[in-house]
Amino acid sequence: MRLILASLITIALISCNKETNTYKLEGDAVGFADGTEIYVYTLENKQPKILDTIAVTEGKFSATYPKSDVPNLNFLRFNEVNGSILYFPENEDMKATIYKDSIQASRVTGGKQNEAYGAFVDKMTAFNKRKQASMERFREARQANDTATIAEIQSQNLNIVGEETEYKKQFLKDNGNSLFAVMLISEMVGRKELTPEEASEHLEKLHPKIASSEIVQDLKTNLETMKKAEVGSAAPNFSAPTPSGETMSLKDALGKYTIIDFWASWCKPCRIENPNVVKVYNEYHDKGLNIISVSLDKAEQKDKWLQAIKDDKMDWYHVSNLQFWQDPIAVQYNVRSIPATFLLDENGMIIDKDLRGAALEAKIATLFEGQ
Repeated sequence: MRLILASLITIALISCNKETNTYKLEGDAVGFADGTEIYVYTLENKQPKILDTIAVTEGKFSATYPKSDVPNLNFLRFNEVNGSILYFPENEDMKATIYKDSIQASRVTGGKQNEAYGAFVDKMTAFNKRKQASMERFREARQANDTATIAEIQSQNLNIVGEETEYKKQFLKDNGNSLFAVMLISEMVGRKELTPEEASEHLEKLHPKIASSEIVQDLKTNLETMKKAEVGSAAPNFSAPTPSGETMSLKDALGKYTIIDFWASWCKPCRIENPNVVKVYNEYHDKGLNIISVSLDKAEQKDKWLQAIKDDKMDWYHVSNLQFWQDPIAVQYNVRSIPATFLLDENGMIIDKDLRGAALEAKIATLFEGQ
């Protein structure tokens, strides 16, 4: 009896160890020929790293991997089709359904993160379908010059965008303790759907294992940079070469109010906006408005930068390191798209940002009202 009991315990321990140490990824590869290779990737030092290659056999595939306590994300790729299928290893067996003719509809299930991510993707797909339908109605209304319908559709679009943002925020409340939540937070901050302060609050609630991951640490660093260039903060000082090669700092350019204007000669929206900025400058410069423009042109584009200043009649301060998107001032101010503007008071405090056209003119007029 003792021998039988000991054998049963041994078998149980072996089974437990097997279950504890590995998980299985298996699935259906719909539309893929036998022998098609599926590449399993992970991220290491922010770069894709191949983990495995799985062959499709009779429309199916399967592989076993060691479990890990380190949170991570993986993705599947194929030579035959574009796109990746994201999933989160959670030390549980996972089931994948991959469609050759619809990578976007392909899913990996198993574990809370994958279930939440799948539900999120489905919801975003539904929002996108509503937006596409609305866009089609908008085109028809514009062709028919139906101004009433155009206004109605624009209002509906704002409602859809609002619903989408609220869904994302609720998703973070319900599923905030995951790597995908961190990815979503980063995206929402970039789209200005979350402030850096709101994003930091979410990150403070993460489980220590997730909080220590590289993706979270990088996001925290970026958020701290963003906070330094937010409304209510002191504008970070900088120095850079002027068109004549001298060095000029932000402090040198400060007036009663100052606009920091990020632009480039190759940026069409910037060039379209420049006449508005010129108009505001010409009207209020004598009252104390200064502008310092920071160009994101490249070194080989210096002549185009100088010509654009002349052509657009930008008769104010200019600097540039001529380093394109790697410009240290743009990095310092977390500028990821241009035109981008920061409005400062006489003490160098940021009081507004990204004002354009009529909004910029109205704001400056308010500041100088009665002067």
